[in-house]
Amino acid sequence: MKLHTIAFTDFRNLCDGVHELCGGVNILYGDNAQGKTNFLEAAYVCATGRSQRGASDREMIRFDRKEAHVSVETNDRTRIDVHLCRDGKKRAAVNHTHVRRLGELFGNLLTVAFSPEDLKLIKSGPAERRRFMDIELCQLNRVYYYELQQYYRALRQRNNLLKDIRRYAAAADTLPVWDRQLVEYGTKISRRRSVFLEMLNPIASDIHARITSGRETLYVGYDPHTPADLLEERLAQNHKKDIAQGGTSAGVHRDDLIFSINGLDCRIYGSQGQQRTASLSAKLAEVRLIRRHKGHDPILLLDDVLSELDKNRQRFLLESMEHIQIIMTCTGAEDIFGKTPEGSKIMRVTDGRVE
Repeated sequence: MKLHTIAFTDFRNLCDGVHELCGGVNILYGDNAQGKTNFLEAAYVCATGRSQRGASDREMIRFDRKEAHVSVETNDRTRIDVHLCRDGKKRAAVNHTHVRRLGELFGNLLTVAFSPEDLKLIKSGPAERRRFMDIELCQLNRVYYYELQQYYRALRQRNNLLKDIRRYAAAADTLPVWDRQLVEYGTKISRRRSVFLEMLNPIASDIHARITSGRETLYVGYDPHTPADLLEERLAQNHKKDIAQGGTSAGVHRDDLIFSINGLDCRIYGSQGQQRTASLSAKLAEVRLIRRHKGHDPILLLDDVLSELDKNRQRFLLESMEHIQIIMTCTGAEDIFGKTPEGSKIMRVTDGRVE
């Protein structure tokens, strides 16, 4: 699957219009704060219904407008439309058919977004590593999105109840109800995450070995905060502690990933270069995993990543993505001339105008 066109109306600072893309490398260049990343964000919104930068819907609407519209059409004639509204009532459609639940967007347009922040995946906190897992799993299996949604809904309800119990002790009688909800969905999430890492690890390890010419062995593993078979017991044991803290101390919302190189924890002992290489390997493994399980390549969104990589890693990244559609940003055309294949489409972005 490849993007044929992308269009936006009142989206961030981008001028309204329709833009055709080539099936290979599409390059957006220009000064900072001109709208290059917004172009990538528009594509990502159509794939997932949300911003890869964690922005709210309100932030993606031009400041003097009530709503924004983004749409894409693929080479197989799939059309996706997303309307963002200031009142929070997001609407989406696939092939002009209204999507009742946002999770139905996942899988229609597969993307892997890669920014300089992703190179800090290992140095970042557990929340960023969980997000890395969750976005990929949602694209691979739409059911996971609903399980995750139900889990966090139950978590919010339980946390609110824990705060109420400190004022109304009788409210504690309903705590087991939310424990059961967390166990039901948390167990499913934990199992899916475990299988996902079992699939991802050998791919990331192979990529990492190629980048480092076999000098390093990467391991990426699942680090559950609470084993699935112990979650029910742990939640019950922690009732007093959770009431005192006003929050849930056990569950998949505290899970993490393990990154190790040659048997040593990369977060603690890895150099900055090793951590970046491990992060790059994990992101590129996403692409291979999607190809293996969906039968076609995702669209790769590269937001000023080349400037963060040395020449060896730049070359490896572009060569390994040879047959994949790429939409990438950079600050200057000189950053990419001579590094991308013939037939690449180059667009300059100036104050929201894409030319």
